[in-house]
Formats: sequence, C-alpha cells, structure tokens
Amino acid sequence: MPNRSTDALFQLIHSLEKSEKRNFKLYVTRNSSAEDLKIIQVFDALDKMTEYDEEYLLKKNPSVKKQQLSNIKAHLYKQLLASLRLLKTNENMQVQLHEQLDYANLLYNKGLYLQSLKIIEKLKETARENNQVTLLMQALFLEKNIEGLHITRSMEDKADVLANEAEQSSRRLLRITLLSNLALKLYSWYIKHGHARNEHDATAIKQYFEESLPFEGDQATGFYEKLYYYQSYSWFAFILQDFLMYYRYTQKWVDLFEREPHMIEIETAHYIKGMHNLISANFDIRNRKKFTEYLTKFEQFAETPLVTGNDNNKVQCFVYIYIAKLNKHFMEGTFSEGLYLVPYIEEKIKEYSLYLDRHRILVFYYKISSLYFGSGNYDSTISYLNKIINWKVDLRTDLQCYARLLHLIAHYEIGNFDILEYLIKSVYRFMAKMKNLSIVEEEIFKFLRNSFHVSYRKLRPEFEKLLIKLKSLENNRFETRAFSYLDIISWLESKVYGKPVQEIIKEKNNKILNGSH
Repeated sequence: MPNRSTDALFQLIHSLEKSEKRNFKLYVTRNSSAEDLKIIQVFDALDKMTEYDEEYLLKKNPSVKKQQLSNIKAHLYKQLLASLRLLKTNENMQVQLHEQLDYANLLYNKGLYLQSLKIIEKLKETARENNQVTLLMQALFLEKNIEGLHITRSMEDKADVLANEAEQSSRRLLRITLLSNLALKLYSWYIKHGHARNEHDATAIKQYFEESLPFEGDQATGFYEKLYYYQSYSWFAFILQDFLMYYRYTQKWVDLFEREPHMIEIETAHYIKGMHNLISANFDIRNRKKFTEYLTKFEQFAETPLVTGNDNNKVQCFVYIYIAKLNKHFMEGTFSEGLYLVPYIEEKIKEYSLYLDRHRILVFYYKISSLYFGSGNYDSTISYLNKIINWKVDLRTDLQCYARLLHLIAHYEIGNFDILEYLIKSVYRFMAKMKNLSIVEEEIFKFLRNSFHVSYRKLRPEFEKLLIKLKSLENNRFETRAFSYLDIISWLESKVYGKPVQEIIKEKNNKILNGSH
C-alpha cells in the first residue's frame, strides 16, 4: 500500500514546489528571530525526510527540545500557510475576495467607514460576476453593520436595497446548500455501497431523492444551483444504473461550464469531475465516438497551466484520464495492448501517495487486475486483487465483493482446485454478509461448485447452459451491476467458442462499429 504519513506538517512540506519553498524562506527571514531560525531548521530536516521520523528530527536538531517541538511545528505550519497565501493570492479568485474582505474589516476597525464601503462595493460586484454567494453574504453583513451603526450619508433608500440584496442572497444560498447537501449524500452513499443492489435499495434512494430535492430544474437560476442540481441527478441515475439519464445530466454538468467558461478557472475541480463523469457515461452506454472525443479534449485540458500549476488539479486529471484510458482498452478488447499503462500508473500512485485517497487506489487496482485478467495473465490478476482483499477498508463494498469473485475465477482459470472449494465458501459468505448476492452471482457460484470434478470435454455444455441463463438476465436492471464490474458474458463466450476473452470483446466491438455507429 502507498505510504500515507499522518503528520500534517510533513505532508504540507512535501507538497511544496521549489518556488514555494524558496518563497517561504524569504518570507520567514525578513523578520527573523531565534524562534524563526528554529522553524527553518525543522523545515529543512522535514524536507529531507522520505518518511516522518520524530526521533531522527530531534537528533538532527539538538537545539530543539522535545517539549518545544509541538509548538515549533504549529508555528512552522502557520508560517507556511501565510507564505503560501501571499504567493498564491493572484492565482485564486476566492482568496482575492477574502483578502478584500479582510481589508474592508481593517479599514472599518480604523474608523474609515467610507473607504471600507468602497472596497465592499467592488467586492460585491466581483462576487456577483463570479457567483460567489457566500462571500457576497459576508460583504453584505459587514455593509449592514456599517450602515446600521454609523451615519455614512449613503443614498436615501440604502436600507431597503441592502435588505433586499441580503434576502435574495440568503434564499439563493439556502437553495445551493440544500442541493449541495443532496449531491454530497448521494455521492457518499455510492462510495460506501456502490450501485443499488435490489428493489429495497432503489426504493430507499428514490424516496430520499424525492424528499430531499428542493425544486425542479427550471427553478434553478444561478450557476451553483444548476451545478448541484445536475450533480444530484447524475449520482441518482448512476446509483440506479440508469446510464442514459446519467449521460444526460453529466452532459448538462459539462455544458454549464461551457456556457460560463470563466467558472472553469474558479471551480476547476468540479469541471474536472464533470468531464470524468461524462467520459464514464459514454463508456457505460458504449458511445465510443463521444468517449474518444471527450477523452482527447480532457487530455488537452490537462496540459493547460490551470492544471499543471495546481497539485490538486494535476492529480485529479491523472486519476480520471488513466481510468478512462483503461476503460478504453476494456471497451475495445485490447487488454494486452493496455498493459503498457500499468508501470506508469504504479509510478504515479507512488508519486502522488500524499494526495490520492484510498477509494481511487482501490479503483485503479481493480481495473488493473481486470486488464491482466482480460489479457490471460491470471497470476498478476490475483496479485492485484490481493492488494484490494488484504486492504482493510470500509469503502465500496461492491468493489470488495467483485474483487473476491474475480479472484475466485482467476484461481479457477489457473486450475488451483485444491483451494477452490475453500474460496467458494469464503467468497459466498462474504458476499452474502454484505447482502451483495444477485441472481447472476448465485448462478456463477452454483456453476463453479458443480464443475470441480467435470472433465473439460463435458464442461463446455455446462458453460453453454450458464451463458444462456446469464444472457437472459442482461436486461434486468438489478443484474446489470454484475456485468458492469465483470464481463462474465464475454468470459463464458470465450469458453464456449474456445477464444481469448479479448478476441470475443474485439469482435463485439467491431460489430458495433460496423453497425449502428
């Protein structure tokens, strides 16, 4: 597993670029004191470490006593953030607005009310232009304070104007809050559980969604109301595996940014997420043309300064572009050709270990194991699946279940029959405990359990029977989940027709290209 140090200061220092480290030292040494010299010593020691080691840190800095270390680290952390804020102010519109609000407060506290009001007016104008409702509310609050406590000789109806502005902003902020809460909770449900497993899940999600949705789309007037409205519908559709609805709302999500391109710079992470979801939606509905078109566009965007100059944007683009690249090989059946991606992905997982969350790493490992499975390399499949199975996390129970099922099938392919009976019982118990057993999975377990002692000559008719059964379930909305994680149909067809899995998928893909597309 990637090393993920829990020391916040160590993480912050190792996230800094050379220019940021240089700027920090200049910032600190301008008004240096004995305490500041100590924080530079601690900074240098932490910067040279590959892993956080407090004993080594104290040994290398004998002037720093153990009882002082906690305070020195806290002071260093604060100074680092202060230097970053000065350096990054011009790169972030929200930071600029906060700075203007700070200036307005400083002027107000100096008794310079009119100068403060002048800054507030400019701040409000910029906040409106860029849909920054929370900062607009803070500016209005300060303006109301000034107007309510002092004689400023403002226009006659200023009180009514301010009250109306505040009420409108408050209503808008409430709508944004309700919709962003809904989008967040739906996404959280998916991260924990995956897709709806049965009618009970679907009914519960629908009921929650309908009760929580504050209004219909035509009532969403501002950028953020629309953004969170589209996000909520995207997650709702994805959980229910209504991939056409998912496609429609991810398209609306991206189109929103296309209509207001200045918001891409302000909400870059939301744009990146929208592009990822739109590409994934095209993968789910097998729209190869649009999938390739948006992936190319996304790769071009990832080369812009907006991404290359921001660690978070850079990491997120890497994750989503390489998930899409893996998906492209799954869609085209080019599993062996896709193996060249694995060393680079592994290298980046290591390089970005401070930033990558466990969920993303789990998804990568599952997709890499699927790539190896499709290429016929079952030992490597098992190796990557073991990384998931042995990683004790409470994320994506569906991914945990399918990792175990694919692990079981890989052992079956190798012919490890001595451990297969134990694995079948173990995986079955795990999936049953997670309430994850669908009809498709029950049929797979039944087949594997009954095929131990059947000769290969007699096995083919059994594969054919299972294939017929599972094909009849392909359009069952609660069974599509199994097919989306594990292309069991193609695997069975490879057994029936005596061809590699990737050849089967390539043939299907060619039929689609020569047919409706």
